[in-house]
Amino acid sequence: MITNKIPILEYDSTSPEVIAPNHDTTDLKLPEKCLFAFLGDVVHQYAKERQAKVVKELITVSHKIKVYVLHEEDEDICLVQSLIGAPAATQILDTLVACGCKKVIAVGSCGVLDRLPENAFLVPTKALRAEGTSYHYLPPARYIELDEEPITVMEHCFEKHGLPFVTCTTWTTDGFFRETKDMVKYRQEEGCSVVEMECAALAACCRKRGARFGQFLFTADSLANVHDYDERGFGHDSHEKALLLGLEILREC
Repeated sequence: MITNKIPILEYDSTSPEVIAPNHDTTDLKLPEKCLFAFLGDVVHQYAKERQAKVVKELITVSHKIKVYVLHEEDEDICLVQSLIGAPAATQILDTLVACGCKKVIAVGSCGVLDRLPENAFLVPTKALRAEGTSYHYLPPARYIELDEEPITVMEHCFEKHGLPFVTCTTWTTDGFFRETKDMVKYRQEEGCSVVEMECAALAACCRKRGARFGQFLFTADSLANVHDYDERGFGHDSHEKALLLGLEILREC
């Protein structure tokens, strides 16, 4: 066990967990492929239209998370609309992986630190671990490199459709309201072009559990000018397109 006077830098890689991620879902067997979405109501609307089966409701104190199984082109795909934020999202994903999901594509919006237009697509190749959750799944490090194979599949899918995209380094943070002006400038200087709240933690969870993970993002609000924050449309126009792209990417994984 790694110990440190700063608790977040401590890590236990050998001692067994007190609560297993599938402790209340031991009979649930999920498909290998999972689209882990941060897309709001479009997920439930699509699942309803495609007559997806709700195979489980993960019950939390505040929400019930529907776990859908879609039958897409002769294969089953797990579809879940996640809660936001690294701790909540990772708890959900850890359970899904324990129940059989081994190829995970996550999709959601991000804030931009560069002058990128709204509704542009990005593929993170690494994530800055400025949240806390990833440190419970992997030893301390500044970044986590994302899996190469899903990145290649995502790039191929965007190219096939003629959709512009850029690869990027993303800043994963727990503190939505603590993205200070000086911190934004610091992240810009070290090469982060976007900011979101889950990527590093989800990637760390999947690596710890032996699942393959990739994520693509679409641009929403802008922090590029720290003196003039721009909410824009929060990327709402990309929700449906991103869902369909995510499913296509999974079919090619």
